[in-house]
Amino acid sequence: MASHDGNNGSTRVLVTGASGYVAAHVVQQLLQEGYQVRGTVRSLKNPMKVDPLKKLGEAADNRLELVEADLLNAECWADAVDGCDYVMHTASPFPMGNPSDENEIIRPAVDGTLNVLKACTGKVKRVVLTSSVVAIGAVALEPNKKLTEDDWLDEKKPGIPAYNKSKKLAEKAAWDYQAGLDDGQQFELSVINPALVLGPPLTQQGGSSIEIMIRTLSGKDFGLPKVMLPITDVREVASAHVVAMTLPEAAGHRHIIAGSSYYLSEIGVTLKEEFGPQGYKPTSRNVPNFLVIIGSWFSAEMKVFRALLGKVVEFDNTRMREVLKVEPRPLKETVDDMAYSLIESGKVEKTAKYKGRSSQL
Repeated sequence: MASHDGNNGSTRVLVTGASGYVAAHVVQQLLQEGYQVRGTVRSLKNPMKVDPLKKLGEAADNRLELVEADLLNAECWADAVDGCDYVMHTASPFPMGNPSDENEIIRPAVDGTLNVLKACTGKVKRVVLTSSVVAIGAVALEPNKKLTEDDWLDEKKPGIPAYNKSKKLAEKAAWDYQAGLDDGQQFELSVINPALVLGPPLTQQGGSSIEIMIRTLSGKDFGLPKVMLPITDVREVASAHVVAMTLPEAAGHRHIIAGSSYYLSEIGVTLKEEFGPQGYKPTSRNVPNFLVIIGSWFSAEMKVFRALLGKVVEFDNTRMREVLKVEPRPLKETVDDMAYSLIESGKVEKTAKYKGRSSQL
């Protein structure tokens, strides 16, 4: 991250879905950089979502303002955007598995994105949109091919999860909308495409990646599907957003934010090294592929994993490293920091042997 810049104090940034896993880190880093931040939440009466954000604001001279907004309520976004120089649009549904009606995910993602962008038209300098590597492609890949920002998911292929479709369609809608604006109405658009996000959460907000880590650390599952996923740290994703907001070279581009790809069992092995001596029994074995296939007949989550069996998903992170100057950190740092955070916040029980970080000092 760049050092604190006093010139940022008069610049206001809107962060949508501010209590989200990535968004809370974006809020924190913007505050650390000296910006005025306005964050949207669906309800100001939900202490689980609001209180951690208020603490971030209190630690930063109360430069954080929270307002209510709903993705599907187009009218509320004009007021939310009013007076802001930049917008970070991070809000989007992220369930594990497929709902019975995929439009439960696709409609809020696409319509919500367009509602926010329409409110930004002619008002803000740049919008940074949180998309995903799944909008680039993560199922039925060609062998030995690293995907780049030039690639797009073919959402019409059979078996594509609703979440993947939602990310592709929402991002495409954003680019199409921005390209169709008259010169006087234009704003710049930059897109962040993170891989599977891990790392310490700042709020009590749940999420699929957080649930995966809780279950793996707790040893709740017999084994893990033998699937390989690209991983990135939530702090790197937030840094990428903040840099992409003002960097001239980021305008008009997508940015893959991904480190190396790992098997889920490698996360379990990493957890076992650190937390095994502290009384935890993380899941680190693979389940046979045929069990994942059978499970996919009954479980939407297993259906997602089945599509990834035998596939090596690799992404080219050149723009991340060379343009945004964001470097991926070691897997162990990401995994350990996340696990300690989940234990300390009570999402994973402390064992009798738990000593915390001091056990490794």
